Amino acid sequence: MSGGGRKKTACVTGGNGYIASVLIKMLLEKGYAVKTTVRNPDDMEKSSHLMELQALGPLEVLRADLDDEGSFDDAVAGCDYAFLVAAPVNLHSKNPEKELIEPAVRGTLNVMRSCAKAGTVKRVVLTSSAAAVSGRPLQGSGHVMDEESWSDVEYLTANKSGPWGYPVSKVLSEKEACRFAEEHGISLVTVCPVLTVGAAPATKIHTSVPASLSLLSGDEAAFGVLKGIEMATGCVSLVHVADLCRAKMFVAEEDAAAGRYVCCSVNTTIVELARFLADKYPQYTVKTDLLSGERLQKPRVRLSSEKLVREGFEFRYRTLDDMYDDMVEYGKVLGILPN
Repeated sequence: MSGGGRKKTACVTGGNGYIASVLIKMLLEKGYAVKTTVRNPDDMEKSSHLMELQALGPLEVLRADLDDEGSFDDAVAGCDYAFLVAAPVNLHSKNPEKELIEPAVRGTLNVMRSCAKAGTVKRVVLTSSAAAVSGRPLQGSGHVMDEESWSDVEYLTANKSGPWGYPVSKVLSEKEACRFAEEHGISLVTVCPVLTVGAAPATKIHTSVPASLSLLSGDEAAFGVLKGIEMATGCVSLVHVADLCRAKMFVAEEDAAAGRYVCCSVNTTIVELARFLADKYPQYTVKTDLLSGERLQKPRVRLSSEKLVREGFEFRYRTLDDMYDDMVEYGKVLGILPN
């Protein structure tokens, strides 16, 4: 760590979350002091894993709310890096503008303002989503999407199909964060992860884990998420949560990192996934009744992380085999799969 024995300090917003829990663990293991925020530190059902992570190093848990102006000031004060992970994920909102899009943009700017006030933050790493990259109408196949690709907000807002508010919230949050960073001289990097899988310290779980295990669990609502992703983007793209968090630390610490980074290591389809799972986990019997109707055989679209790799990052989980090993075990721990 830096001279004089002072540990570098990182703030991670949304410490109760699936991705944040892995990031906090990795930062502590790397010798960082970490400050994390949760809406309600007294809710032990959601925060117990944070108490366990405190055994790894200095971890402070602070109360903050995305809706509450200035509530991130203490969390960001004195930090070298700020990782913005907390965001509203209300996919089934009846009023996405009011319940998802406006709170997402407002919350992002709220944390950015705290970073500007702190004056110590060398870099802000914003977690966006591949939903901000791939949500647009496409004909045919063979498309490659990268950091230059943006979801089409006008198209999504006009058609309002599926959970359209989520990609719109991600695009607008990213663009507002960039504008704010430029105006205030803040170094901002954005990471756009695809469907994130793998085991984490958190035990209250996020959409991506049940969705990626839905062919084994038979959970129709969770499978609906997977189906929605394939319909909206023309593929099912996956990244392991450990690779995602390593990528976030990489772009935070790499001076030359700039702009957006797509974080994806496997592009597949539901059909390919079902075939792989049936072969690898015969004890679970893939729920083939979920697979009725027209199905993509091969991805029509590929999300590319070439920029990240070109700048020196290496993915460790590059195949479905790599990814699902700890996923199935984690699924048992969470009660999504039978033991």
